[in-house]
Amino acid sequence: MMGRVALLVDPPAWPAHGRLWSHLVSDTSVTELHIFAAGLGVPRQAFDRDHYDVPAEAYEAIVAAGASPVDSRELVRRLAAAGLRARRVQTTGRRKPGQVLLRPPRLRAGSLVAVVSPAGPVLTERLERGLAVLRGWGLQVRLGPHVLARHRSLDHLAGGDAERAADVETAWIDQDVAAVWCARGGYGSHRLVDRLDHTAMAAAAPRLLVGFSDVTALHELVNGRLGLVSLHAPVVTSLGEAAPQAVDHVRRLLFEPAHALELFAGVRLRSLVGGAAAGVLAGGNLRLLTSALGTRTSRPARGAIVVLEDIGEEPYRIDAMLTQLRRNGWFDGVRGIVAGSFGGVDATSLDHVLRDRLDDLGVPVVAGAPFGHIDDNRPVPLGVSAALDADAGSLRLARPALA
Repeated sequence: MMGRVALLVDPPAWPAHGRLWSHLVSDTSVTELHIFAAGLGVPRQAFDRDHYDVPAEAYEAIVAAGASPVDSRELVRRLAAAGLRARRVQTTGRRKPGQVLLRPPRLRAGSLVAVVSPAGPVLTERLERGLAVLRGWGLQVRLGPHVLARHRSLDHLAGGDAERAADVETAWIDQDVAAVWCARGGYGSHRLVDRLDHTAMAAAAPRLLVGFSDVTALHELVNGRLGLVSLHAPVVTSLGEAAPQAVDHVRRLLFEPAHALELFAGVRLRSLVGGAAAGVLAGGNLRLLTSALGTRTSRPARGAIVVLEDIGEEPYRIDAMLTQLRRNGWFDGVRGIVAGSFGGVDATSLDHVLRDRLDDLGVPVVAGAPFGHIDDNRPVPLGVSAALDADAGSLRLARPALA
């Protein structure tokens, strides 16, 4: 280490996961910190905003390598004085369930939207109709190289996993891109999650992910690993065929988020379990949330108002998935539940299942929200604080979804 002291480490006094941890920082540059940590074999995944979390057993080696031991107060003081202290709400990075997430910037005329196909194959005609909507809003559009690709042997995938993952990752780390908008759902996003470079994506400036259904797998990654608000909203191929009110709600939330606080304006939600609650919006497609259980990116409902939707599932299958989530503790600490469209299931049958499986959680539950696999698929920002009033049948954001 040359010049003044630049690398600092505090004593291992922070308990987590049955161990004690230290914080390793630099009061000169984050780049220097990354180089030092890599030289000691500290994985990049241990970096959190402005420091590395290192276990107690590595403390002596870190000091021997040149880091100066200081107490925690001095470490924070030096980091702040150097202007390198990063508040969690201002940086990308991992977030615990129930935490408010960092809001990407709103879109403006001229903003660049990258369109990718992370899941199923795309029909050209439907894609063009959706692109026309985006261009009509004054947005620039860039298509991923494999948007219209087809897998060689699996008809349900838009190209190979490596191709689709490359499109998503390249779009995400492109500094000119303001939003990554998925062309279609279907199936396949889960296959990409572990192929993506989460560290490189977290290092990119905040930008917005848009899509729904199978895109839930990517929402969980963006929310939990990158710490960013994302938008559960029509994919590009459904945007051109969406109901006018849904298209208008998407536009307003993207461009005028302060005027899009009432998520389901004009629709009174069905109250299945009364009461009111506040929490961070989370969730998405029920099948995808259930499929993700046990994976590194699964996001439990603790501290959240959960939104759920699906299509083509019989009542007993919805029952089974909710039961599986419950048995895994996924609903522990949930604040409220909002059910959207479950295409193919009549409202009475759906309400019976939801009441039976969710009533004893002791939180407000509503159904009939206009989002999911329907023409009136309203946008729902995941990671934003909201207030649910089951008695009034309303869901309102606490602040604009985008910065």
